[in-house]
Amino acid sequence: MSNQAAQSRDGLLKITEIFYSLQGEARDAGRPTVFIRLTGCPLRCVYCDSEYAFYGGEWTQIDRIMEQVAAYRTPYVCVTGGEPLAQKRCHELLNKLCEAGYRVSLETSGAMDVSLVDERVSRVLDIKTPGSGEAERNLWANLHLLTAHDQLKFVLCSREDYDWAVVQIRSRGLDGELDILFSPSWGQVDPTKLAEWVLEDQLNVRVQLQLHKLLWGDVPGK
Repeated sequence: MSNQAAQSRDGLLKITEIFYSLQGEARDAGRPTVFIRLTGCPLRCVYCDSEYAFYGGEWTQIDRIMEQVAAYRTPYVCVTGGEPLAQKRCHELLNKLCEAGYRVSLETSGAMDVSLVDERVSRVLDIKTPGSGEAERNLWANLHLLTAHDQLKFVLCSREDYDWAVVQIRSRGLDGELDILFSPSWGQVDPTKLAEWVLEDQLNVRVQLQLHKLLWGDVPGK
């Protein structure tokens, strides 16, 4: 057994960073939040803004992670990556955060099974569009597991991605079932144009901008 495998079995998670900032996306945008960024991701989306989390990181005891989270005076915690569910012990971390009374969100791709995620966690499921280069990895069975507590996100790289997302929403009966987020890929889709498309089509979706980038630019750890 490799040293890495042994450490993972002993209750460690590989962490790229733990930081405190404003939530920049989704339902809790603008809220002071502790972010736990896990290392590693099996996908390679063309617009990824956290490539630095693919490799490296430090093996950290879950209890130590909990201590670092507790140092900040906020009930909001976001577990992200990379792809956090690529590490099996992510579920243990999510459970402990919920048990401690935190309001927990999980940013995960549409390629990972979310059936074992603690039901108290708000799953922000990122469906991969054709423009991402990873659309064939979507695990569509996940959609049947989502509730009003969860959120569905589409990062759009073009008008073609937008049209594709609209088809998915309508053909799969998602309209009105849960919060659906349309996010323009940074530097690829004009946010004003996206807003106009949504209004023209009278979509029941939320146009979201990446608040942290508007405030601090494309800076890791913000």
